Amino acid sequence: MAAAAPLDREALVAAAGETIRNGSKSFHAASRLFDRQARERAWLLYSWCRHCDDVCDGQSLGGAATGGSGADRVEKLKDLTRRTLAGERVGELPFDALGQVMAECPIPHEFVSDHLRGFALDAGGWRPHDETDLTTYCYHVAGAVGCMMAVAMGVPAEDEETLHRASDLGIAFQLSNIARDIREDHAAGRCYLPTEWLEEYGLDPADPLRPETREGLVRLVRRMVDMADAYESSALTGVRKLPFRSRWAILAAAGIYGGIGRRVAALGANAWDERVVIRRRRKLLTIVSAFGGALAA
Repeated sequence: MAAAAPLDREALVAAAGETIRNGSKSFHAASRLFDRQARERAWLLYSWCRHCDDVCDGQSLGGAATGGSGADRVEKLKDLTRRTLAGERVGELPFDALGQVMAECPIPHEFVSDHLRGFALDAGGWRPHDETDLTTYCYHVAGAVGCMMAVAMGVPAEDEETLHRASDLGIAFQLSNIARDIREDHAAGRCYLPTEWLEEYGLDPADPLRPETREGLVRLVRRMVDMADAYESSALTGVRKLPFRSRWAILAAAGIYGGIGRRVAALGANAWDERVVIRRRRKLLTIVSAFGGALAA
């Protein structure tokens, strides 16, 4: 049987749009604010990032993890990504989507490699010892994505200052993710809370959710959310370098995703009774507020 013909750009964008629509309602809502070119490139890039994350976690579009990732999965991702960066169409949507966006804008390959290193850490059962370890991990799994997205929006690859700010935003998002997903990560056999922090707040590394130490967890998570807020504030100093619609989209994403972490902190001991989400009305209010912020930036 003959191999299927490669998807053209229009089909890749349509499929990638379905991926982000089903994989992240928050990112999809924010992405709609981009101009068409930036939006399509963001969707294409998201498709690859989402696929890598799902493969490593044994998930489908961010659903419940079915087990720990293996080194073989990461190696396969690395191999297909290397072939894609070399200009090969491998015939798989996420990689061909990555190839398309890489052909359109000069995203440095180092950011792609940095992102894959985060999955390798997970595959090796890595856990952070201190705040520096935590920040490094957040850069690999999310900060590098922020850098890639910034270049896809038109930020010059040599504009290191703006790319640092884009990295800060990704780190902020990941810190909010970690704060929200402590229960899900624990169920999957993972913990992204630094061991130094666990010791400081009197938490059991084997089960930080124990009811008798829940107050310590609440204080630890408040610290993590404050850290996320600081990275978010740093990141938003760079939005003035972006075109208006990109500024609007980034401010909306920061408000929506930052709101997740702040909601976790506000819920205190009840934060992990159910998964924290930002409801549609709050997202719309955040998008309206972001419009004013984009005008003033």
